[in-house]
Amino acid sequence: METIFISIAAFVVAIGVLVAVHEYGHYIVARWCGVKVLRYSIGFGKPLLIWRGKDPDRTEYCISAIPLGGYVKLLDEREGNVDPAEIDRSFTRKPVSSRIAILAAGPLMNFVFAIVAYWAMLIIGVPGVQPIIGEVAENSIASRAGVESGDRILAVGSDSVGTWDGAILFILDELLADEPIAIEVVSEQGNTRQLQLDITGRISDLTEPGKLFEVLGFKPWAPVVPARVSEVTPGGPADLAGVLAGDLVVSADGELIGSWLQWVDYVRARPGQAIAMKLDRDGIVLEITATTAIAEENGESFGRIGMATQPPAGLAEKYISNQRYGVTAALGESVSRTWAMSALTVRMIGRMFTGDVSVKNISGPINIAEYAGYSARIGVAPFLNFLAIVSISLGILNLLPIPVLDGGQIVYQAVEAIKGSPVSERAQLIGQQFGIAMLLMVMSLAFYNDLSRFF
Repeated sequence: METIFISIAAFVVAIGVLVAVHEYGHYIVARWCGVKVLRYSIGFGKPLLIWRGKDPDRTEYCISAIPLGGYVKLLDEREGNVDPAEIDRSFTRKPVSSRIAILAAGPLMNFVFAIVAYWAMLIIGVPGVQPIIGEVAENSIASRAGVESGDRILAVGSDSVGTWDGAILFILDELLADEPIAIEVVSEQGNTRQLQLDITGRISDLTEPGKLFEVLGFKPWAPVVPARVSEVTPGGPADLAGVLAGDLVVSADGELIGSWLQWVDYVRARPGQAIAMKLDRDGIVLEITATTAIAEENGESFGRIGMATQPPAGLAEKYISNQRYGVTAALGESVSRTWAMSALTVRMIGRMFTGDVSVKNISGPINIAEYAGYSARIGVAPFLNFLAIVSISLGILNLLPIPVLDGGQIVYQAVEAIKGSPVSERAQLIGQQFGIAMLLMVMSLAFYNDLSRFF
């Protein structure tokens, strides 16, 4: 229940911040261009909270009932009678260049916000796992390329990488070319090799959510941590059964336990079930039975026993690289990351239209809320990273040439500039209906993807 609450709270905060940023772009540029702003609303539907500004325009500021967007209402002759004394402050009376600037300002602010979020994240510092290869599947793309367990990825294409996050980003970018991906790896013995991952014809499979490593045929390296207990939750199943810190889990229901990860998987798969354990306590083997508690996350039940372990000393220092930049260097890196993520997103969307990239990547509010909650629980830096990525997505989405979005309205203004007169009301109405239909289809697909993952 706590996890669900955190996810909902993080989602509301994230959407609220990103919508406020987007609409502020429209708002501030409209004022700079001399257009009267009637209302600035976070959310759609019935206003829950309204207050008026002290400026001469007495702009209304609202928080509305449906927290999935927002809008800025401008003085506009198309939406009702306008006082002749204010006719020059109407959106439609401004030059085409001013109207385009107002429409483009919202998405532009999303990109600016992403830069700021990345900048703050990089100053705080982001711990990343070094891109070391774990188990390699036989006869897989990776094994045929010569990838071996223990190899560390140094570069993907022409880009150097230091963490798995960077490696994944550049692999996704490279695979969209539908050509073999060049990677540089170094073995545990220090031998550097140039390899080619032949992913030709596998773009759709590789871009399915969570399938990248499975299709490539390897897993990221994970340390084999012994199933030794370092902490027991007071009052939990393990505590009630008599487990003590320092105990080593030898077996469970007769199955040998070789690592802490194996033990965690075993417990999670048995919610509310009794587990007969053999423990090694200072060389003495004890037999203890504990009944797991039932926990829930994202609609899934899993077992919990109330035990924790401590990774071996020096493990983090050896395999975790903390990316932290100074104020000036962080700014340059944040601009670079925003550009790289924007370019990748545009290419992914383009390849979705051609059918090359899986449409399962389209996420709705359920999946976004899940990631929002997950990143918020990890820390400030991961949550900032999440906000930056979603902000970039919102900026690009709103620039698509769909009539009900900013991009579609920009197209109308550009057509007016070319032909010397506004697009006819009939053409705008047809475009609006087409745009609404497209958005409904995309939203339906997003909800379907969410529900498919959830269940």
